[in-house]
Amino acid sequence: MNTFEALGQLTTLVVDSGDIESIIKYQPQDVTTNPSLIYKALSLPSGKVFITEAVSACRSRNIPVSKMLTAVCEQISVLIGKRIAAHIPGVISTEVDARLAYDTEGCIQKARELIYLYEEYGVSRDKVLIKLAATWEGIRAAEILEQEGIHCNLTLLFSFAQARACADARVTLISPFVGRITDWYKARKPEVLEYEDPGVESVRKIYRYYKAHGYRTIIMGASFRTPEQVIALAGCDKLTVSPGLLQQLQERNQPVERGVYFEISITACPAKMDEKTFRWEHNSDPMAVEKLAEGIRLFAEDQRKMEGVVSAFL
Repeated sequence: MNTFEALGQLTTLVVDSGDIESIIKYQPQDVTTNPSLIYKALSLPSGKVFITEAVSACRSRNIPVSKMLTAVCEQISVLIGKRIAAHIPGVISTEVDARLAYDTEGCIQKARELIYLYEEYGVSRDKVLIKLAATWEGIRAAEILEQEGIHCNLTLLFSFAQARACADARVTLISPFVGRITDWYKARKPEVLEYEDPGVESVRKIYRYYKAHGYRTIIMGASFRTPEQVIALAGCDKLTVSPGLLQQLQERNQPVERGVYFEISITACPAKMDEKTFRWEHNSDPMAVEKLAEGIRLFAEDQRKMEGVVSAFL
């Protein structure tokens, strides 16, 4: 078997894309999307169809002109998600507007709206993960949403403090960003890369911690830069990988061995992290502070780009 197939024996591979052709090609269990991928999907030949259908749906609901742009963009994300969901056995991740990253109530309301739209299209909430930035406010929103049966994927996760807080909140899944962590060290502390990949090691640390304490939150490594990073995390619960890297894995015949481990004995969970501790520990990690802020800005920028496309259409 090739490296892609061998890796699939140890971990669940997820496709990180809004392109339906890639999803059909790789037949993943799950699919993840974000504002950048949705914007890219609108650039494909099929993109205009989603805009037309979304505008028609929003106008039929008599949405006020002042709210039309936001409503159409949400509808587009759900329409793309609905189409993807029809081709996979697992779940589709759809992201809340990054501009709400520090607004707990805003995140909750937007998540409920997205789930309502999915259910209107006949897609069960069990088939959807709502993606939220792993800020303190986003984690608190996820904790409430999980209690309502709305499952969450906490993204833009760079620090161990974020991972701990997500476990405390009993979120369904976290997405530690492997490649972006390594990018930061490559630019600022390249000597570290001589003996370890910081992005890979961050996921291994979270994996050991979660399994040692019996947390049920799923760990899904994300934001990979190379096939080697993906292979190094073989055995992780899930890995979400771009179509380009999946193609490279299919073209290799490299043996794959488990790259993450944990002790079998499970110990009691530590005390729940409070806000003061979270903010101190997270802000003590300059990499995490910079990459979280940057990630929110970049996703917000792509959200605005998507709104520009829709606005021109309207």
